[in-house]
Amino acid sequence: MNTDAYVKPDDPFLDDDILNQTDDVGSQKNIIHIRIQQRNGRKTLTTLQGLGKEYDFKKILKAFKKEFACNGTLVDDEELGQVIQLQGDQRVKILNFLVEEGVDRATVKLHGF
Repeated sequence: MNTDAYVKPDDPFLDDDILNQTDDVGSQKNIIHIRIQQRNGRKTLTTLQGLGKEYDFKKILKAFKKEFACNGTLVDDEELGQVIQLQGDQRVKILNFLVEEGVDRATVKLHGF
């Protein structure tokens, strides 16, 4: 048996230390997420997270509530920071509002069914 004919394949995990890289390749820190959650029956909840700390969340929430004619609240989350919650499916309205106010469309990700 010839052992030279068998070539051991390279292990892709030994070549580069992918897990301990310090640069933010593929990071989603600057992405704004708009999600919808099903409550009970036909009731839904729209959440907005990932806005920068330079924005005044209370003023944005007040503008959303007035513009969309819905109720909403601010929720403080340990991992996600401040999250805006609105009643109903307001995803497209929030997206259009943010784009009209100068937020780059590429930084907004729309989730949901």
